Amino acid sequence: MADFINQRDNVQNADAKNVYLTNGAGEGVKLVFNMLIRGPSDGVMIPIPQYPLYSALITLFGGTQVSYYLDETQNWALETADVKRKIESSKKAGINIRSIVVINPGNPTGQVLSRSNIEEIIDICYKNNILIIADEVY
Repeated sequence: MADFINQRDNVQNADAKNVYLTNGAGEGVKLVFNMLIRGPSDGVMIPIPQYPLYSALITLFGGTQVSYYLDETQNWALETADVKRKIESSKKAGINIRSIVVINPGNPTGQVLSRSNIEEIIDICYKNNILIIADEVY
């Protein structure tokens, strides 16, 4: 798999030690959430509208869903100002944001994030020590 990624993407840094295969995307998300969520003070940010797998698994593992809203008037764009506000309000409420789910292209909206949007999310997550779950199935 790592060799395929290196050839397909014309890179040299994909390493088999960093590739983990699961029997489907849902099982992969379940595995990651099981490792991330330790209790109700652990938050996972998910987009609204969203694919219901995420909210269901957050509930299953006893975490806290922190919703960020996609802007329908802007073709379902991700508003990084909203993400920042949700991180700050969660901290004040005693919720530790462990991860953010970014679905690109969006399901069910079909929106595609701009490069600047992606870079902003990476920067926000880096500064706040938040794991990015990039759902790019489609």
